[in-house]
Amino acid sequence: MLQLCYCRRCFLFIMPLRNSPSSSLHGRILLVDDNVSGSTARKTVLEELGHKISVSSSGADALEQFSKQKYDLVVTDYKMPRMDGLELIVRLREEDPDIPIVLVSGFVDTLGMNEASTGADAVIQKSANEVTHLVRAVSRLLRRKPAKKSVSGVRPALKAKRKAV
Repeated sequence: MLQLCYCRRCFLFIMPLRNSPSSSLHGRILLVDDNVSGSTARKTVLEELGHKISVSSSGADALEQFSKQKYDLVVTDYKMPRMDGLELIVRLREEDPDIPIVLVSGFVDTLGMNEASTGADAVIQKSANEVTHLVRAVSRLLRRKPAKKSVSGVRPALKAKRKAV
């Protein structure tokens, strides 16, 4: 099991990000992970950056929370019992196609996961650099403007892809 270190010495590289202009966007984030230590560590880091975090320990619980509350972003683990992160992403996209989603997994390299194959907006490998990648992905996705829906309700990029095929 991977243990992430958030001691003061290791955490210092994140501190300058908190005062930078790019981190001025604070979002409401739904964090989904069945591993309590993993979700607690990620929650601590994201709260330090000013985000409001709701934690869910399962995909089913996450879907229930997502239907009751508006979130700016979802961070989910891949390997969870009953409903894995990929199934959760599909179900979240059905409810809100534009919600930014970050998938975190220890199997990214092993399974060849990427944004195209998972449906997530960012895919992060659990590693010593996970915190840096998570902070950057969250910041980038919260700054991103959601794609405007066309009259038919299909995102323009998807519509263009369908025409090309």
